[in-house]
Formats: sequence, structure tokens, C-alpha cells
Amino acid sequence: MKPGAIFVAIASLCGATYIIFRVGFASIAGAALSVGWGGFALLILYGVATIMLLGIAWFTLVPPYSWSSAVTFCWSRAARDSAGEVLPFSQIGGLVIGARAAILRGVATGTVFGSTVVDVTIEMIAQIGFIVLGLTIFAVHLRAPAMDTTIVKTALVGLLVAIVLIGAFFMFQRRGLALLERIAQRFLPSAAASAAAIDEAVSRIHGDPPRMLIAFALHFLGWLASAFGLWLALALINAPLSFADAIAVESILCAARSAAVFVPAAIGVQEAGYAVLMPLFGLPPETGVAVSLLKRAREIAIGAPVLLSWQMAEGRRVTAARSDTLTDNR
Repeated sequence: MKPGAIFVAIASLCGATYIIFRVGFASIAGAALSVGWGGFALLILYGVATIMLLGIAWFTLVPPYSWSSAVTFCWSRAARDSAGEVLPFSQIGGLVIGARAAILRGVATGTVFGSTVVDVTIEMIAQIGFIVLGLTIFAVHLRAPAMDTTIVKTALVGLLVAIVLIGAFFMFQRRGLALLERIAQRFLPSAAASAAAIDEAVSRIHGDPPRMLIAFALHFLGWLASAFGLWLALALINAPLSFADAIAVESILCAARSAAVFVPAAIGVQEAGYAVLMPLFGLPPETGVAVSLLKRAREIAIGAPVLLSWQMAEGRRVTAARSDTLTDNR
């Protein structure tokens, strides 16, 4: 990691630690542990199901369809999310690792990166719809002064960031890939074929709007599923919240995380967001931090074996390459 990234990670971790002890470690621990092993297992199963839903959204963009291909994209999506949430990387690092996982399963490099670009764009469009829905619920259910809180302002910044990024992604898909291909042909002929393959993959996906619409619907359902996950976690620790309010909370947190896109795993941002938002809905701040820690524990429980399987796949590929080299040299 670069020194700047290390500083951001350390600062974020210190911020999260401060929030935990400022709110009260004992009360947070009590709320988090009240879920029990059975409840935590249910949260893990629900997290796996949500990841599979997002993997299918990606898979939808890349026919021909088969069970093997579905498994590939679900596993690769799990690697993408696990790297972004568990390892000290930004979400961009997670995208690269997710793409690498799909390549290890035999998907063509151009198809992987082209479909990743489109999938991320569609997911961000669905995210904007989810944020707008949540902010609308927030404005209707709460008084106007609540809309002036720092976390809501941060959410609005995150919404703006998401819109700008979507515009950049669209420009890149429409013009950037072709420009990249021309530059590669001029200065890096060996890379021109890869750039052309990515451009072709993006064009192929754009040429089938129904697939993109299905992917959008699945991604929007995925964002709603994240809100249901919050509702479920709160229900398990006996701190009930309506599903509509859960959408409002999760959408604002989602936007805040977008504003902090370069903070690894949004450490500190997520904890602060939940601690600030929960009192607005009648729940104590320690409940919000407890839910955040439960989510992180769930992400580790899912992400650790996923990343281990990815590393094993990388190891098998390296071993096979070395074996082929030794065979050729004999």
C-alpha cells in the first residue's frame, strides 16, 4: 500500500475505535452479543444470499448462460466484495480482485473487464435510485431539521459523487475505450488486442438493453436487500425498526460510503453514520455501532474463506505454470 493509503487506513481505524469507546464499549458489546450464535449464522446466510443475487446480476450481462458460469460470477462477486470489505483496499482494489477471480475460472479477460465496467455502472445507477428513495422516506418521516444533520449532508455529497462517477463511467464506455485502443495500437501494440476485446465486450452488452434492464432490477433488489439485512440485524438484537426506516438509514449510509470511496472498507464512516442516524429513529447510538460491528463480523466470516479460496486458485495457477515451464525446458 502507498503511504497515503496507509495513513488513511490508520486514521479511519483510530476514528472507529474512538467512536466505539465514546459511545460505550460495554453497551455496544452487550447489544452485539445479544444476537446469539444462531442469529449470527442467520446473518451470514443472508449475506451469502445477497452476494449471490449480486453475482447473478453480473452473470446476466455475460451469456451464454450455464450453471458453471453462474457459480463463476457469484464466486467472483464474493471475491470482489470480500477484498473491498476485509482487506485494506478501496473498492477499486476489490473490483480488480473480483475480475481476477473470474479470469482464473476461465472467463476471457476482455469479457471480464468489459462486463465489470458495465456492471459497476448499472449498480451505481441502481444505488442512486435507492439513495433517492431513502432520502425521500427520511424527509417524509422526520422533521425538517433532521435533514440538516452532517450525515445527511454527507449523503448528499455521496449522491453527487455517485452521479459524477456514473457520468465518468459512461464517457469511458462510449469514448474512452476506443481512445484507449487507438493509443495502445500506436504506442503499445501488444496491449491493443486486450483493449479491443474490452471495447467489444462493452459494445456487445450495450447492444442488448433487456439484459441491462434485468441487471438493473437485480441490483436495485440487492440494495433493498441490504436494507432488509439492517432490519434483520436490528430485529435479532431486539431493537426493531420498520423496513421503510431501514431503507432510509441504509441509503444514507450507502451515500456516505460513496463520499468516502477511498477509505478502506469505510472504516469509521460506517460506525459514525449508524451512531448518528439511530437516535433519529428512536434507537440509542450504541445499537447503531453494534449493528455496524455485526456487519463487519459477518463480512469477515464470509470474506475470509472466499479470499482463501481465491488465493488457493491463484496458487494452483502458479503451480501449473511452473510445471509447464519445467516440462518445456526438458
